[in-house]
Amino acid sequence: MHTQHLAFIDTETTGFDPEKQEMIQIGLVLVSQEEENGVTKYKILEELDLKVKPEHIETAEPGALRVNGYDEADWVFAYSLKEAMTILAKKTEGAIMVAHNLSFDYGFLMKAFSMTGIPNKMHFHKLDTISIAFAKSKKRGDIDKFSLHHLCSIFGIENKKAHTALADARATYELYKKLLAL
Repeated sequence: MHTQHLAFIDTETTGFDPEKQEMIQIGLVLVSQEEENGVTKYKILEELDLKVKPEHIETAEPGALRVNGYDEADWVFAYSLKEAMTILAKKTEGAIMVAHNLSFDYGFLMKAFSMTGIPNKMHFHKLDTISIAFAKSKKRGDIDKFSLHHLCSIFGIENKKAHTALADARATYELYKKLLAL
């Protein structure tokens, strides 16, 4: 029986390199798993959308800011990195992280945990929906690209606010369920 909660996490960043750029948004969909007659049932426990105040916006890649829709005015009341990581660590304690392109989001999260001194209390196992999609692609035959946008299109998942952290975390959750049903 699966007892660990699943933490579907997406980050929006100011670029691709966690050593140079930073997270500006963290989306979380926290899900419980319950077995009923051999079938796993999922239940959303909580959703979280954390805007993080950038400390070095001057290192941002303009293309990254354009894609994720960063506007300084929308981040006026954003959390400090330490506040955001404290909240995330508390909410995800013991949960298995699930992300689409896990290494990207995990790299930024680990850098943030390290910088703030906040311990990462998530379970050590992690799941990547790209890897799951790749493993299941032969079964479907029509999966030839693995971007979240493309996979959402194939599986009929609507993601109207793509490239915002919570919307992408929600889409990842929906994709995960579709992939496991294959």
